[in-house]
Amino acid sequence: MSDHDKAVRVRISGKVQGVGFRYWTRDEAVRLGLTGWVRNEEDGAVVAVIAGRDSAISTIIERFRRGPSGASVSGVETEAAQLEKIPTDFRITR
Repeated sequence: MSDHDKAVRVRISGKVQGVGFRYWTRDEAVRLGLTGWVRNEEDGAVVAVIAGRDSAISTIIERFRRGPSGASVSGVETEAAQLEKIPTDFRITR
């Protein structure tokens, strides 16, 4: 990764499953030029690992606080992620 790239792990909680959050996340990430993945967790949260430009990551994290229509976000937790290999696209995983 370059000096302007980083990777983060984000955990979004609230009413974030069953409202298209993963598909919305993928669309937002692609629009911002980010790579990584997003998945639902058994506890009802959504987790994403996102890699790319610092400014684009900051933008998507801010968008996570609102989410798509139908979502009710109660928390967004972030932590730095160390990736062995940078993803080349953005995927929805299970």
